[in-house]
Amino acid sequence: MFVLGATGTIGQATVRALTTRGHEVVCFVRPRAGVGGVLTPEDSARLLGGASIRIGDVTDPDSLASDGFCADRFDALVSCMASRTGEPGDAWAIDHRAHMNALSAARESGVSHVVLLSAICVQKPLLAFQHAKLAFEGELMASGLTYSIVRPTAYFKSLSGQVERVKQGKPFLVFGDGRLTACKPVSDGDLAGFIAGCLDDPDRHNRVLPIGGPGEAISPLEQGRLLFRLLGREPKFKHVPVRLLDAIVGTLGVLGRVSPALAKKAELARIGRYYATESMLVLDPVSGTYDATATPSTGTDTLESHYARLITGEISSERGDHAVF
Repeated sequence: MFVLGATGTIGQATVRALTTRGHEVVCFVRPRAGVGGVLTPEDSARLLGGASIRIGDVTDPDSLASDGFCADRFDALVSCMASRTGEPGDAWAIDHRAHMNALSAARESGVSHVVLLSAICVQKPLLAFQHAKLAFEGELMASGLTYSIVRPTAYFKSLSGQVERVKQGKPFLVFGDGRLTACKPVSDGDLAGFIAGCLDDPDRHNRVLPIGGPGEAISPLEQGRLLFRLLGREPKFKHVPVRLLDAIVGTLGVLGRVSPALAKKAELARIGRYYATESMLVLDPVSGTYDATATPSTGTDTLESHYARLITGEISSERGDHAVF
């Protein structure tokens, strides 16, 4: 089993799920991996116990072949790799070109099945990283290899950015009335189990697989109420108008025409606006509405238990370079 994106939180969980199931796993990681490039090869090896580590550059086809696959034979490629920021240059370099390089090298190494971690938001592509992901999804589906394309809804970590501010007595921020969007959040462990299960379940082969966590869909307003209840405090919300985001996006978009740095900030603002107004649920292509009942569930971990563990300090939440709020 050849794994990309192994040092991310979902990648680590996926490696654990694969090794627990008895798979022999080889992880291809950068010399300086992790958020901010802080992980040495020795750090990566400790994080990914039970797997073999190979070091190289996933954006370099020669490195993928000579340092990664090394002319060995592999049954499957599992990719949890994603661009760090979602800005256009990063997205097309990682979400598309690096994956194309990996697909070519995997084919040469005898890989017959590719399991790809994508994102449910590609259903309504308005952003560069969504178009890059969709472009590779199309190439994978046309490759002739068996594929399983996993499109999860929101991750626990993406809904954890306000825990500390609420603990400090600050209000929970919501856009509009707090009910503009909803999701069925899924834990890293439950998602990893689903990804690993794609290898052995024929019903998950040659399919695009939207997936969420257990329970009903939850809105930002409900997330805030849940957090206040766990803290034993009266709910306190600050409602941010979407038009404020529109103004920020518009201003940065204009300034970005003359400044590459501001162009990147403009894309990040567009990403923020997208997540503030679009649900992470299955999209009905006919009605154009999001459907919670059509969004499958997996696992047993709940957002409530995750918040409770964050509040007590039992766990911390690493949100990474792609955190927007």
